[in-house]
Amino acid sequence: MSPNFLRLAYMLEFLIALVAFQDVWVQVGGQSHLDLMPWYTKLSLTLGLALITAIGTACAVAHERAWNAKTVACVIIALMIAGGMAATTFYYHLHENDDAGPGEDGAAISYLMRGAHA
Repeated sequence: MSPNFLRLAYMLEFLIALVAFQDVWVQVGGQSHLDLMPWYTKLSLTLGLALITAIGTACAVAHERAWNAKTVACVIIALMIAGGMAATTFYYHLHENDDAGPGEDGAAISYLMRGAHA
């Protein structure tokens, strides 16, 4: 295969992976948690995962055996980035109500019901 065709294929794989990983992250992590994240966090993690996916494919195609040291390293790096995505989502899940002031946490006490049962 010509190198120009392979470059085009890797570029298309990168762009499709970019959209796919963002969509999967929204579905798995929840849109409300991703809305709390800064844009550069979402962009860097998604770009990194899409890029390492395209690099892993290029390494698998370039060698005689698909599973070689470079593709295994790309899989490990991709798993680390996916773990970073999960950790970031979990962090924003835990801290989504930190901006609320006192009495704004959604918990309301009904003093009428409390006094009736006492």
